[in-house]
Amino acid sequence: MHGTGDEAAEEFRELLRGLRVHDAGELPAFDPEQAPDEPLSLFRRWLREAAEAGVPGPHTMMLATADADGRPSVRTVMLHDVDARGWHFGTHRTSRKGRELAARPYAALGFHWTAVGRQVRIGGRVTVADPEESAADLRGRSPAALTAALAGGGRQSEVLGSYEELERAFEAARERVEREPEATAPSWTLYVLAADEVEFYQEEEHRRHVRLRYRRAAEGEDGGWRRELLWP
Repeated sequence: MHGTGDEAAEEFRELLRGLRVHDAGELPAFDPEQAPDEPLSLFRRWLREAAEAGVPGPHTMMLATADADGRPSVRTVMLHDVDARGWHFGTHRTSRKGRELAARPYAALGFHWTAVGRQVRIGGRVTVADPEESAADLRGRSPAALTAALAGGGRQSEVLGSYEELERAFEAARERVEREPEATAPSWTLYVLAADEVEFYQEEEHRRHVRLRYRRAAEGEDGGWRRELLWP
């Protein structure tokens, strides 16, 4: 006879088996033959279409980094911009991800837009924007985001002594933002990921999913990007 722990484990497995990734109607079609020669314009279109489909926070993405020993870590961050240089995001350079990027300046990003059955994976080298651009990035964010950046300062990812300490730091930061709406956090840094690989994944009702990968041409090769289909 199964004990309580076994029963709970089986109930959890049944829950997982019964979940559905997509149940929101017809999925959009994706013809890879009609895809552009480079990934930037397609990414912008897919993000825009995700927003129009009502996906909450379509600019939310997973950021994976690794420490000096190669041990990976992942967290959720926000996309601040994407242009010819790459995908932009911000954080404190003293945070765990900031320290890991300093040790290994490579990262991967992941977007998942369930309502349209789409994913995008991006990988490449990360560079640091100059201090003026980093400060402008922080100033362009909401007062709440600026408050959080100032409250965390150079302590993000460090052990917190008590929640009251956090409340005091946020209250002090909130008062500062009211006095100095142009205040900046010295450790706040804008990072830019220059992609060398971008994969677009479109789910299909019968699991004949479409995977289109762009790979940047190696130095000395003709053209900017190589396109190739992948088995789902």
